[in-house]
Amino acid sequence: MTKLELLSPAKDLETGIAAILHGADAVYIGAPKFSARAAAGNSIDDIKKLVEFAHQYFARVYVALNTILKDNELAEIEQLINELYAVGVDALIIQDMGILELDLPPIELHASTQCDNRTWEKVDFLEKCGFSQAILARELSLNQIAEIRQKTDKIRLECFVQGALCVCYSGQCYASQAVKGRSANRGECAQICRLPYSLVDSSGAKIAENQHLLSLKDFSAADFLEKMIDAGVTSFKIEGRLKNIDYVKNITAFYRQKIDEIINKRHCGESRNLLQKFEIAGQARNDEYVLAKTSSGKTKIFFTPDIQKTFFRGATSYFLENRKKDIAQFFTPKSTGQPIGKVTLFNINNLVIKTDEKINNGDGLCAFDQNNELVGFRVNRVEGNMIFPQNMPKIEKGAMIYRNFDIKFSKELENKSSERKIEVKFFLNENESGVLFKIIDENNCIAEEILETDLVPAQNPEKSTETIFNTLKKLGDTIFEVADIQLNFSQNWFLPASKIAQTRRMLIEKLIAEREEFYRINRICKINKINNSVNPENLVYPVKSIDYRANVSNSLAKKFYEKCGVTEIAPAYELSAPADAEIMRTKHCLKFSFNLCPKQTHDRQFAEPFYLINSKNRFQLKFDCKNCEMAVLLAEN
Repeated sequence: MTKLELLSPAKDLETGIAAILHGADAVYIGAPKFSARAAAGNSIDDIKKLVEFAHQYFARVYVALNTILKDNELAEIEQLINELYAVGVDALIIQDMGILELDLPPIELHASTQCDNRTWEKVDFLEKCGFSQAILARELSLNQIAEIRQKTDKIRLECFVQGALCVCYSGQCYASQAVKGRSANRGECAQICRLPYSLVDSSGAKIAENQHLLSLKDFSAADFLEKMIDAGVTSFKIEGRLKNIDYVKNITAFYRQKIDEIINKRHCGESRNLLQKFEIAGQARNDEYVLAKTSSGKTKIFFTPDIQKTFFRGATSYFLENRKKDIAQFFTPKSTGQPIGKVTLFNINNLVIKTDEKINNGDGLCAFDQNNELVGFRVNRVEGNMIFPQNMPKIEKGAMIYRNFDIKFSKELENKSSERKIEVKFFLNENESGVLFKIIDENNCIAEEILETDLVPAQNPEKSTETIFNTLKKLGDTIFEVADIQLNFSQNWFLPASKIAQTRRMLIEKLIAEREEFYRINRICKINKINNSVNPENLVYPVKSIDYRANVSNSLAKKFYEKCGVTEIAPAYELSAPADAEIMRTKHCLKFSFNLCPKQTHDRQFAEPFYLINSKNRFQLKFDCKNCEMAVLLAEN
């Protein structure tokens, strides 16, 4: 059986709890310091509360400590890691290899996408270092993911499925450091890629003017989940530790339903047919085809999730299958939201939209004006498809209208939008002392309690049975709900409702304690299994020489690479920036976007090198056509 994990972001404690309630199997959250989202730090106390809440559902909590570190920070992060372990955190997401040289408690390590996990050789090395999970580069195709799975052992593969895209390979972007002195590898990215630029050739001829040429649409793998599973992905990550709670509720619920559909499909006819074929052919059962989620509890969603109704820049599947031209949104880096229709009539104080969507007072709409600039407006009043904005936008007939704030959807999310319960079964058996009450949850955790009483036949058997059932079902605001009740009695006995209720409360307390112990033992077993598989003699880094892109910013990271056979180690860009350094490398190619790729055309109307320029910055572009990549360098003004 293959277990799948839906991994959601948690900006804070409240958002983390919402993610769990909307179906997340795990959440990732920033520590007080040293997270790649410096603005999303959380206290140890809040992380502890999140851990306690998540573990009720056997959901896991991962803490991001994925920045590079200075020497004077190593002692502090070692202490922080021990504090996180003490409050029950399940894993750390890290980038800096110097952490491996610290005196660490027995805790799982996940290799951040900032580690630049693009090749099977890199992922294989990380597994031998003791990492249990690797977050793969967003740029990988399904075939590349499958190759990594085939050529590595047991390390779990995690891939993003929804959210913002960095145009540069993660962990390899130095533009913010170069321009603003704010390191993306230190959690301080200034988002240079979201700014407008003009693209010019060496003579100054303009190819594109004042557009967001490095700003990508949001990633969405919603249509590729099953293919990703078959390629070997077991953890599906939603980006967004800076996103608001509505976004996390909506996107988590959306992917919970998508993944559950796949799990249920394979548990039903399709998996049975496949397994029967294996058995008829005399082959072993293909149990990897059968899927399950890693946490427990069933999630009920009380709204219809829609990825376009919370922060949404438009969607792209990026490079999962083939290179596409529509991966960027050149005209705005902002959320456009859901396209709802085009303007058919434009008057002095209103406009008419051809749409099948119901528009409500208070909705936020936007459109691109004549200059391809995004303009937004609030709906003041609606009459059918006639919209009366608070302020009339300067747009034309035929313009596409987008809804980037749906007031009705937002109110649905403000109310109780989900519920998550763990199914339990009650079994009542008579014995010499009275009645043995047994409760079993969906994870086969068991609790028992004897109700000591003299058994007296019920005068009204039907009412007595109804009382037992109704009293046991009253689980209130606990995390449990009753799936079944079985009375194994020789005859109908009378049991006082008060004693049934008291026994039920004691059973629930025992079951919660049993689940806590079960999770604790399972956590220890997982760590021991990982630690026992690590062989220091196998730690040989794939190359002997590393440059600034290895992000070695402290003495322990340097020591680590030396132990792994690396003989030439350059300092991180933040410590010593080479004058000719690439500050970005990306699979997003502007030649391809503007039909100038030599594989598309032989028309050489523009002379290289190309430059990206705006009022403050000037970057030179270099094209690696063999690998279909584009490099960005600082250029002299």
